Order: sequence, then C-alpha cells, then structure tokens
Amino acid sequence: MTEQTIQEGKKLAIIAYITIFGPVIAYFLNNDKKNDFSSFHIRQGLGLWIMFLLLGRVISSFDSWLISSSFYLCFAVLFIYGISSAISGKIQHVPLVGAFFQKLFANIGKPESN
Repeated sequence: MTEQTIQEGKKLAIIAYITIFGPVIAYFLNNDKKNDFSSFHIRQGLGLWIMFLLLGRVISSFDSWLISSSFYLCFAVLFIYGISSAISGKIQHVPLVGAFFQKLFANIGKPESN
C-alpha cells in the first residue's frame, strides 16, 4: 500500500472508530474511492462497535461494577489501539478479534465485480 493511499484514507480511518455511526459514515464516504486503508479500518471499527453492543447487552445483566468496569476498560484499550494505528498510518489488526473482523466483513470496501 502506497503512502499516498494511506494519507488519502487516514481521515475516514479515524472516523470509523468514533461512535457507532462512524463506520457507517466512513463506509458511505469511502464508497466512491474504495481506499484500501480506509476499508481496513472501517471493518475493524464496525466489528468493534457491533461486538461492544452485543457484549454490552450481556454484561449489563450482571450487577457488578467490577465486571462492568473491566468490560469498558477492555473496549477502551481496543478502540485506542485502533485509532492510534489509524493515526499513525499502520495496518494492524485489533488484538484478539481484528483478524476475525477482516474475514467477517471481507466484502466491505471491495470493488464490485461486473
């Protein structure tokens, strides 16, 4: 991946981690150019947000501040890792689940075949 591709996709890559709407906004803005760097981080951000919402529903059933705070701390670390790799222009999977997200959302950001 070229340095120019990374620089062009950096803004959308960062947006992909900000709020649940970030990956959706970044996806539609990236739809025309199909920037590989942005697409990688959109897949990572979308996977993190979906996993956060699904696991958050389960974690909310526990009435323990220790479990809840551990959950939020874990996701804060994952989001910070993702954002920092987007800012630095690196393509690094989020620890533990990043490779799974790339496989699960493999069709996001790929050019359509005719």
